[in-house]
Amino acid sequence: MNDLAEEWVIKAESDYRVAMRESQVTEQPSYDAVCFHAQQCAEKYAKAFLQENSIEFERTHNMLYLLSLCLSAEAAFDQYKPDFEFLDDFSVDVRYPGDFADDEDARAAIESMKRVRSFVRSKLGLSES
Repeated sequence: MNDLAEEWVIKAESDYRVAMRESQVTEQPSYDAVCFHAQQCAEKYAKAFLQENSIEFERTHNMLYLLSLCLSAEAAFDQYKPDFEFLDDFSVDVRYPGDFADDEDARAAIESMKRVRSFVRSKLGLSES
């Protein structure tokens, strides 16, 4: 894996750990934080895949844009379109007043994140851990 792709993976794993830790909190959990970090994890894994495949991308949080680029190199990304669409909602808006995530959102975001993470890690030749 090239150096920049590896840095994206390191950043993605940091978001993965934060999302997983916060999802286990029982007293005053931050569902917004779970959803945001789940989205960030998936976004950064998509960027790692693009970097590893020498596909240039704009600086963005738009999951559907990133998905379209990933699809240009790997058609199997299409099966994760629902995950990319769902997580896209948490890239910006959930961090501002007027939009709040709930327990159901957080659980679904974790599952979407895990699916995208697992798929991209396999494409990058990384173990599941």
